[in-house]
Amino acid sequence: MQSPTPSTPFKRRSLFKGTALGALGAAGLPFAAACSDIESGEGSTQATSGFDFLPTHKDWPLPVQPDLVGEPPNHPSGFTSYPEPVQAVTDLPAGGGSYELTVPCWGPAPAKDDPYFSAVYEAWGGTKLELRQGDGMTFADTAVQWVKADEYGDGIQLFSYMTGSFSSFQETVVNSFYDLTEILKGDISERWPLLAAVPTPAWGLSVWSKDPDDPDTAGIYGIPMSYSGGQGNGILARTDLMESAGIAMPTTVEELLEAARAWSDDANGKWAFAQLDWFIGQWFGLGGTDGWNWDPDQEKMVNNIERPEFTEMMEFRRTLWDEQLIHPDVPTGTLDAAALQEAGQVLFTQDNLVRWNDFNIKVKKGEIEGAVAPLPPLAAKGRTPTVAMAAGIGGWTFLNKNLSREQVEEILDLANWCASPFGTKEYELLNYGVEGEHFTLGDDGTPVFTTLGSEVVQGPVHYKALGSQVETFLTGDPDMVAARFEYDASIQDYAMENAFEGVRIEAPAEAKAAGQTLWDQQQDIAFGRAELSSIPDMVETYLNNGGEAARQYYTDAYKAVHGE
Repeated sequence: MQSPTPSTPFKRRSLFKGTALGALGAAGLPFAAACSDIESGEGSTQATSGFDFLPTHKDWPLPVQPDLVGEPPNHPSGFTSYPEPVQAVTDLPAGGGSYELTVPCWGPAPAKDDPYFSAVYEAWGGTKLELRQGDGMTFADTAVQWVKADEYGDGIQLFSYMTGSFSSFQETVVNSFYDLTEILKGDISERWPLLAAVPTPAWGLSVWSKDPDDPDTAGIYGIPMSYSGGQGNGILARTDLMESAGIAMPTTVEELLEAARAWSDDANGKWAFAQLDWFIGQWFGLGGTDGWNWDPDQEKMVNNIERPEFTEMMEFRRTLWDEQLIHPDVPTGTLDAAALQEAGQVLFTQDNLVRWNDFNIKVKKGEIEGAVAPLPPLAAKGRTPTVAMAAGIGGWTFLNKNLSREQVEEILDLANWCASPFGTKEYELLNYGVEGEHFTLGDDGTPVFTTLGSEVVQGPVHYKALGSQVETFLTGDPDMVAARFEYDASIQDYAMENAFEGVRIEAPAEAKAAGQTLWDQQQDIAFGRAELSSIPDMVETYLNNGGEAARQYYTDAYKAVHGE
């Protein structure tokens, strides 16, 4: 699988704004880039809104209102207290089927006879859905072989970032998975009221076309995972160590560099950073989709590597290496950055902001000491900061095309049950397990995992990702919820524009290969294996070996989106 690039945070699936698609999107038409043959490896481009066959959206009244009301999805609402859960699905279907779902698992797989599974089966109506759990670290690559061989059971869960492992994910979807369109189109609220309440954009992101030139071949092929938005990745700082060292929270890239110099001491095993590669592009104003942006002045598609800001970013990365401000073993790719930060060996780590909460939980349990918080939006040379935020889904549950309609409908019954949001009994069972077995209620009424619950429910079980919840909330430790809610509010004005909103782009194979080579060359420069002076040669190599073709591809996609 291709390594993340500096533009990775900008590659999340996104949605069209109401007026961005124009007549093309209003008609619900998928559109192709240069070539429409999805078996050729030349890429595919798919609109994600405007379809007339998506489920008709019908609100499902939340049984419990959040304590903090935001503007979802980029500024989600939150609960600072645990509500008395309410039953969401009162008319359970009688399910008698037995199915197997292949899912990724990080850590030891739980025993199949654990009470969690029997409790879930009983609660959602009797259907058995056994999990075939594959190693999460290699799942993206092994899933390719399972799908090709049709050895993934009755369904498979794929997170969005895993799709790049397939040579043509578009081809894979339409040739391997069940077309759900006829079952899900129109008003489905009588049988599946919670699936009907899932945000329409989530269903739009689950559409693919057999032939991008023929709008009649577009259909719903996946059950979307939770729909959410906002800033996914960030830089977490050990604020307690900064305070003790008299280092202020940086507000610019220049201040960050000075903080790094003040902290780092290579001889004594202290470094400012452990990894800093796939997030910092936005500090230098580098965004776009796969590094491509429309330049209105030049009236052409320009790649980040052709811009002077790219050289600035590479100079910054090389400074970190030359001045020993970054851990010397970073190039190996084997560092446990979280552990290094917990041990106080590094000050800053790039990570999903979920780890902000994870660190806080460990502190409250007495497992570690310290405190972390994300850096505020930063920019270099006096520019206005930008933050990559995108509304999207985490991935999909795909069903085997060989299932019968009745079998698919039974699995959709389960997905409807799993769409129950925070504040429901269904959500509590899915996410915390059986009270007394997997969790107990703490003094503040919040579920606390038992040892068994931590092993079985907290990590590897993925029924909770079977389908999207009606709404995604900030939940958990009240202090953490309040802090994250406040942080989310503080960054909304810095949201980065995305010229490709509303389109799913799968780059041609040649462009993917050129991008991988480019990434490797960037790493060489950042870690002292090549000189900054080689950047022009690197750009030329990229453009001559797939980059120029990619420029035309993204130009065609951009013009299709914007009606030019």
